[in-house]
Amino acid sequence: MTHRVGPKGQVVIPKELRDELGIEPGDEVSFWRHDDHVAVRPASHRRPLRGRFEGSPLVDALAAERDADRRRESAR
Repeated sequence: MTHRVGPKGQVVIPKELRDELGIEPGDEVSFWRHDDHVAVRPASHRRPLRGRFEGSPLVDALAAERDADRRRESAR
């Protein structure tokens, strides 16, 4: 992928990469120099995982466990 740098030094991160990394408007990203190129990644490394397990039995099991914990805490 090749993109042109705008007059203000801005570059658009391609949608495909934003989607893969979970980058949304308003998110912060980190830049750093790596040898002879610039690297970028989401400032929060956890964001790419958001939604990855949606609809998974693991999510349902965790939600049920949290609900049970809340009920136990309320009963005290």
